[in-house]
Parts: sequence; structure tokens; C-alpha cells
Amino acid sequence: MRRAWICCGKNKTGSSCFGILEAIMRRLIIRPGGIGDFIVSLPAIGCLRAEVCEVWSAPMNVPLVRFADRARAISSTGLDLLGVTEPPAALVETLRQFDSIVSWYGANRPEFRDLVRELHLPFTFFPAVPPQGARCHAVDFYLEQVRTLADCDSDGIPRIVCAGERENFAVIHPFSGSPRKNWPIEKFRAVARGLERQMAVRWCAGPEDPPLDDAVRLDDLYELACWLARARLYIGNDSGITHLAAAVATPVLALFGPTDPSVWAPRGPNVRIARTGREWAPPMVGA
Repeated sequence: MRRAWICCGKNKTGSSCFGILEAIMRRLIIRPGGIGDFIVSLPAIGCLRAEVCEVWSAPMNVPLVRFADRARAISSTGLDLLGVTEPPAALVETLRQFDSIVSWYGANRPEFRDLVRELHLPFTFFPAVPPQGARCHAVDFYLEQVRTLADCDSDGIPRIVCAGERENFAVIHPFSGSPRKNWPIEKFRAVARGLERQMAVRWCAGPEDPPLDDAVRLDDLYELACWLARARLYIGNDSGITHLAAAVATPVLALFGPTDPSVWAPRGPNVRIARTGREWAPPMVGA
């Protein structure tokens, strides 16, 4: 760890004297993956904060990093070249500036791990996804990993703070990263017709989602998060945007099909889960 020094006057011979103020930990956290993967990692990442903290992530997740001194897209750093070509000198020098590098990137790349070991870089690697058949929730899986490095009393709820007041509208996001996870859009439209008796319904779609008339599309995830935070209700599939809505404490109804909600359900005080292979009715929202 680096140490900060302060001048404490002069000694008897007139020469300057310095004293140690405190040890400063410089930590880099590297978290690849999609929106949902990043959000369920937030409690664990929070436990890894240090006096100087930098986070590298997928480009779309960079705006969600509100708690670090710096955030960068992994693709902008040259990290993917390590173990593939001659290591970029500037990248290696950057990595050497950190006392601790906690990485969910490269855990399954032996050549990457071997190279950082040869370079004596202070990496700690963790598996990026829970093992097949895991029964613990992903949030708890990541928390148990980082508790091997740091004290952590997290309650296991991902949080993204946005200012703003609730308004009387519902948001429906009918897509996800896989068509297998998607409830038929005709059923979403039927739910929307019922909700419209009580409030306005606004549709949401991402830049890679299919066309959807009148959908709100915000490329900046933090802007999207703060818009979702104003909604009175959110309904969506097992998707990163559903995790995003839960993280800003909007009441969420998350629809799960093939994915196990005991591992991947969004967490929060206002989250309800429905399995789409069963009969269900959307919740009525009081005045």
C-alpha cells in the first residue's frame, strides 16, 4: 500500500522531518458482463471500495459506477490484449499503480492468468458466474467471494441512488437478452390495457431490442435508472433492465421462465416474482 506523508516541522539539526499520515490502498475492480451481471455484483463491489478505487466494466455499465474515483470501459484499456500479444507497456504500467486488482475478467483464460503472474501484478481472480446447479443467489455468491479479501456486512441488496419523486405511471419492458426469456408481447399488451385503467403505461426498449412503437429508449443507463425510479410500477422479463428497476427501489414484477429465480431474481424490498409457465394475475395497484 502507498503511504501519505506530511511535513511535521524541523528537527534539532534544522533538516526537514516528515511523518506518516496513513496507508492508502489503491484498488482496481474489473467486472465484465451484462447489465444484470453488473448489478447483482454491486454489493460485493461496494465491499471492495478502497481509499483510491477504480472500476473497469462493460461500456454500457460505466455510467452506473457512481461510487469510484474513476470508471473505464474494459474495451478502452487494452486489457483484452494481455495473453494474446506483447503486453502494452502503458497498460502494464497502469496496472502496476494498484496495490490490489480484483478481477472477474480472465478467470477462465489460463494464458491471461499466467501472464499477470509472470508480470507480478497483484491480481485476485474470481469466477464470473455461479457454477451450474448453484442454489445460492448470485448476490450472495459474489459477496462470499469478496469476504475472503475484505470485511463486509452488506445486506445483499443492490442499490443505485437517484433523486426524484414517484409519478403515476407504469413501465413495461417486454424484452431481454434472450428470446427464451421473453413472455409473449401480446400478453404484455393485455396487462397494459388493464393497468391503463389506473395509470399511464410507458413502454421501454434498449438500443438492441426489436422495434417498439412509442418506446422510451435511453442509452445512458444511469439516465434510464433515474427515469425508472420515478415509475410507480415496473413489469419486465428476467433482464438487466428489470434488475436496474429493482436497484432504484421501484416496485417490480419480474417474469421468469427458464432461468432459476432463486439464483438470478432481482433483489429489493419491492420485488415480486412470477413464473411465466404458470397462471398468474398482475397485482392491482391501489390509489
